[in-house]
Amino acid sequence: MPIEVRLSVMLAERGVSGRRLAEHVGITEANLSLLRQGKVKGVRFETLAAICDYLDCQPGDLLVFRRP
Repeated sequence: MPIEVRLSVMLAERGVSGRRLAEHVGITEANLSLLRQGKVKGVRFETLAAICDYLDCQPGDLLVFRRP
């Protein structure tokens, strides 16, 4: 997939657990795990905004386009 999800990197840089982020965003840890692995077909802007708010980052910090 040409979109690389860097959520795990951001969590590590911020010292935040997936559990705390999932609770703040209002999604299950299982769904957060799928997002971290890039195994989702889409993400709601509301969810993306909540993640960015909690991690104090921009969407471009989480999602990177890689040409095949």
